[in-house]
Amino acid sequence: MWSSCPFCTLQVLSTELQRHANNHFEDEDQDVRLANHNISVDNPMQAAASVSSEENIRRLQVRDANLKREVKHGFMTLLKNCLESESGNSINILSGYTDHFQSLKFEDVGWGCGWRNIQMLASHLLVQRQEAREVLFGGVGFVPDIPSLQRWLEIAWGKGFDAAGSNDFDQKIYGKRTWIGTTECAALFRSFGLRACIADFCFSNPPDDVVKPPQVIGPMDKYLNRSDASDPGSSSNAKCCPESVNGQQLLANWVWSYFSDNSRLSRSGCNQVVVTEKAPLYFQHDGHSRTIVGIQLKNLPNGMQQSNLLILDPAHKTQVLESCLSKKVGWQRFIKRGVHTLKKTEYQLCYVDPGIAAGPELEKLKTLDSSRFEFEHL
Repeated sequence: MWSSCPFCTLQVLSTELQRHANNHFEDEDQDVRLANHNISVDNPMQAAASVSSEENIRRLQVRDANLKREVKHGFMTLLKNCLESESGNSINILSGYTDHFQSLKFEDVGWGCGWRNIQMLASHLLVQRQEAREVLFGGVGFVPDIPSLQRWLEIAWGKGFDAAGSNDFDQKIYGKRTWIGTTECAALFRSFGLRACIADFCFSNPPDDVVKPPQVIGPMDKYLNRSDASDPGSSSNAKCCPESVNGQQLLANWVWSYFSDNSRLSRSGCNQVVVTEKAPLYFQHDGHSRTIVGIQLKNLPNGMQQSNLLILDPAHKTQVLESCLSKKVGWQRFIKRGVHTLKKTEYQLCYVDPGIAAGPELEKLKTLDSSRFEFEHL
């Protein structure tokens, strides 16, 4: 089957269309190299090169093939319907519209989960936040494919966002099958003026008289400037809970606080689903990353309460998820993750606060930082 290239109108095999279209970026390598230097507004030639490079990427970027067939009613609507019809007694808080992006065989399986989570978060921002839609990816209004996102990350590094961390990649990531994490996610979104923030959760149980250093999760995490979570300057309204609660539950409580925005919600009666304006969370741990789109607090028959993270995983197939949610059968094993499943020693979350930064605030966002929550196992 043949298709026409949207850039040169050449007829190519449909299976090769995406690769062919991305090759058009190769003609722009000189512009990207120029943009990957520190640009000074006092140097008109360098400033012009940066604008030219961004315009070329904006013009040539490709919509991701994951969304060639949209889910009829949207994933979040299907999930909301499932939660409302579920047996038992619970309260559920969800983010708004979010698309699912799966890792594709022969394309990014084994290394692309970070990029897929960026796409999921971007799909929400483009639909739910008008100010974000106007600035993201040059205002094109769609979620680009991974090679296009790699180009945008190079542009972010060239502007000075996470400059120290970008050195580990030699400021080049386009075309590489390189694993990324929350820091790259934050740098990418911050370069468009979005207020992307990072929260660290570290669970440890060191022997007596031994203090173990925190495990590094992502390749760039060593460049984070970490601050105590109790710092009143933290971007998030979420607070820690009493120390008598184990660390994994504290992470779940943080997620609850984030989505509820500290609002008082009824926790009794039949199943309740609240859709908020909060963006999904990029959820990173050693070896994989996923997207948290909500949280459930379930009242158990014994009077106890159980927290379940509601997640979209790039490792799952979109068609399978849609089928399970549409039929309301078997969806829980894909979407729900109880606190008892959080077995890793470290987790990171990346979230995007409302509004667009400019001027001194935007300049400050070039240096990545995080709020750190560190707990010992009980």
